[in-house]
Amino acid sequence: MFFNDFPTLGRIGRTNSSGWTDANKLRVMINDRIAQFEECVGPNDRVIIGHGGSAEFIADLLAVWSVGATAACINPALTQNEIDTVKEFIEPIVGLFDPNEKPVFYTPKQKNISPPKLDDPALLLFTSGTTGNPKGVEHSFRSLSARICLNQSYIPNEILQKTLCPLPTHFGHGLIGNILTPLLAGGDVLLLDDKSPMGLAKVGDVIDEHQIKFLSSVPSFWKILLKFSKPPSKGSLARVHIGSAPLSRGLWETVAKWSRTDQVFNMYGITETANWIGGTSLHQGRNLDGRIGSVWGGAAMILNSEGQLSRHGNGEILIQSPSLMNGYYKQPDLTADVLKNGWFHTGDIGVIEEDGEIRITGRSKSEINRAGMKILPEEIDLLLERHEKINEACVFGLSDPISGEKVAAACVLQEGVQITPKELAEWMKNLIRYEAIPETWFFLEEIPKTDRGKINRDIVRTKCLELGETV
Repeated sequence: MFFNDFPTLGRIGRTNSSGWTDANKLRVMINDRIAQFEECVGPNDRVIIGHGGSAEFIADLLAVWSVGATAACINPALTQNEIDTVKEFIEPIVGLFDPNEKPVFYTPKQKNISPPKLDDPALLLFTSGTTGNPKGVEHSFRSLSARICLNQSYIPNEILQKTLCPLPTHFGHGLIGNILTPLLAGGDVLLLDDKSPMGLAKVGDVIDEHQIKFLSSVPSFWKILLKFSKPPSKGSLARVHIGSAPLSRGLWETVAKWSRTDQVFNMYGITETANWIGGTSLHQGRNLDGRIGSVWGGAAMILNSEGQLSRHGNGEILIQSPSLMNGYYKQPDLTADVLKNGWFHTGDIGVIEEDGEIRITGRSKSEINRAGMKILPEEIDLLLERHEKINEACVFGLSDPISGEKVAAACVLQEGVQITPKELAEWMKNLIRYEAIPETWFFLEEIPKTDRGKINRDIVRTKCLELGETV
């Protein structure tokens, strides 16, 4: 199969463990898991992986790919309600929820003899929708291979030999960029176990102790880290990537000062493009808010307000890349909205200059970007409206100095009832992942709508801020 040899596989370590899982041990773990599939798992079969942040997770992922199957990597923090929704949607043949347990088979086991193909689905990453129809981004073996190879061609191999990964392993930035890219180049990847302020306070020491050369994370990670951790002192850190959310020039420069290198890159990439598709560094001297450089191994165009395509100007950013997704799993209409004539419509608004440099200036999507985690507000609307005391709900993002955006909800209660934000948050706790639970609540007499009867979240946000938060 396309991912079944791993000739330059590196090592996996964890900050709460003194040992490393080397390539030989990983191969043993991979083969042990393959044996448990009993030859009944193969191309186009879907396997849920419901754990993460360990060498065992990587072994399970590579085992799934070794037999040509599709890995559906989900957030280990999902509630059982959310897991059941994903299972019903993707109809997996196997679930892997505990690295120490045998696979859980959901369908009758039979030998899979389908011939493998390079464009077979390899990976499903869920960006939203775990209480309704999940929005699953489907990548093929071809798109993943292209992205990893391109990443490795733009990042010197020497730098990839010592990487620290502080990100979750169930979304593209952490998995593809911060783990698979260095690991499949033969590099060591150290997973940061403790992501609390206490754990982040030790990151400078961790970098020095393990001579870390490469690190990639999100802006909110740095906003916390810079408050608690002293900088590394041994000069090993050679390159830093920051992505998954907008990066301000001020934070960019502060990270560079802490890291003691000007090789700090503002990266642009989305799940649909399998991680990074471009970036620019302070070393290149073009550190403006939103500047992300040129595309790595692809092309970009502008769709202007007149609906015309151009190589430079202002408008929506369109991307072509060999790492584009196959589409959204089982959602052809949603796929057709964003993949048109070979171009991916990002929904991001920006500028492409005459020399090809790209700057992101805004986002047209309604998604809330909470520390790199994408939350679909419509999903939370529908969940809240299940509550017997809520007549209508509208969820939107509010600016937050740590996570970039936080989740806020405006609710219209049924007549004559009362409920507190604490009670609503407690009710949601067993139904949806914690990062999607609103932090800020507003109770309105009605949700304002446009003259066409539709909700405009910007209008709702403005009205709520005028009235003030409900305590």
